[in-house]
Amino acid sequence: MIGKTMKAIQIHEFGGPEVLKYEDVPMPEVGPGEVLVRVKAIGINPPDWYLRDGYKALPPEWRPQVAFPLILGTDISGVVEAVSDDVQGFAVGDEVYSMVRFFSVGESRAYAQYVSVPVQDLALKPRGIDHVQAAGAPMSLLTVWQFMVEVGHDAPNQLQSERHVPVPLKERRVVVNGAAGGVGHFAVQVAKLKGAYVIAIASGRHGALLRDLGADEVIDYTRTPPEDVVHDADLVLDTLGGAASRRFLSTLKRGGALFPVFPLGFNAGDEAKELGITVSTAQVRSSGAQLAQLAPLLADGTLKTVIDSTYPLAAARQAHERAAKGHIQGKIVLTVD
Repeated sequence: MIGKTMKAIQIHEFGGPEVLKYEDVPMPEVGPGEVLVRVKAIGINPPDWYLRDGYKALPPEWRPQVAFPLILGTDISGVVEAVSDDVQGFAVGDEVYSMVRFFSVGESRAYAQYVSVPVQDLALKPRGIDHVQAAGAPMSLLTVWQFMVEVGHDAPNQLQSERHVPVPLKERRVVVNGAAGGVGHFAVQVAKLKGAYVIAIASGRHGALLRDLGADEVIDYTRTPPEDVVHDADLVLDTLGGAASRRFLSTLKRGGALFPVFPLGFNAGDEAKELGITVSTAQVRSSGAQLAQLAPLLADGTLKTVIDSTYPLAAARQAHERAAKGHIQGKIVLTVD
């Protein structure tokens, strides 16, 4: 691969979507325990734009130090181009998908024509779905699975001192806030798959989609504050998180749980303890094993990746501009020629 180049999206400084540059960069080398993937599609996620703008939402002491230029992105679907001599289980030509090296800030490098992937982060792409749908799944679906079903890793929880523990879902009342977004639309489906009664919170225009995905009730937050009408819930998964998560404490029964996906700015403190509510969060981590476990559910349509929009890799700026407008239905995906 020495001397060969590829196209990728790089940033040379932090900033808005305008800092995303489509450039020639060196092809990645395949190290021990790695597979080189020719990328067909790339799912974009909030950590992509958090990193692009320098993690301004984080306290200064939490902001990671990175070296420029930097290639963003974690989620890919593509075709195996080369395999390290010590790798088994994958061969040239295999169709695969992955969330690459997360959480290792700046090392995933997925907004590119080729990416080297640690074999433990890789799984065969689900049969029966295309690369766009596969690329839209990894981070969002793994977030849901690790929050709600099985953590699946022993990495320290950077967001709280105790280990995150999922709660039973069967025959429980589960509320999903931000239900139409990337994480939310998978949360609705997984909760329903596990036997929950699902209450989805989103704007009214997403109602038909969410019912099709399995929601038993849909609350249009633009018309009705959900905290005014939801009661005796067993679990709230708040995909938006932040300080506004506090309003969901009143919707939960004693013994219930509130899982804010983005916990910064929210501290339940003594209020949750007095109400008998568990508040817990987690940091999603790459897992090829879990993606392999989930692949059959994507392949047979039990779980569906909803696509908001697609853009060619060279138009990553426009994709980030779309994300900044909010009200995303499912996932935004970059396609690679």
